[in-house]
Amino acid sequence: MSASLAPECNEVKERYDTCFLKWYSEKYLRGQEKNNDECAPLFKDYQKCLHAALKERGIDKLLEDAREDNKENDLKHMGNRK
Repeated sequence: MSASLAPECNEVKERYDTCFLKWYSEKYLRGQEKNNDECAPLFKDYQKCLHAALKERGIDKLLEDAREDNKENDLKHMGNRK
């Protein structure tokens, strides 16, 4: 498993990765379960940690600007599915 983009999120990322890999190998690949609901809370925790780290570094604004700059391309390539 790789490290998180934000070192302060490594622990929560590792917990999510462990949960996901267990679910994937023990349930999904065996056709038992298609939804990964059991790991969803851990994924949300990881998302929150990353969002806070990006905001603290001012990267969240750069991402928003990039998304806005590419909105037309996104709509074109996504077939207006937003």
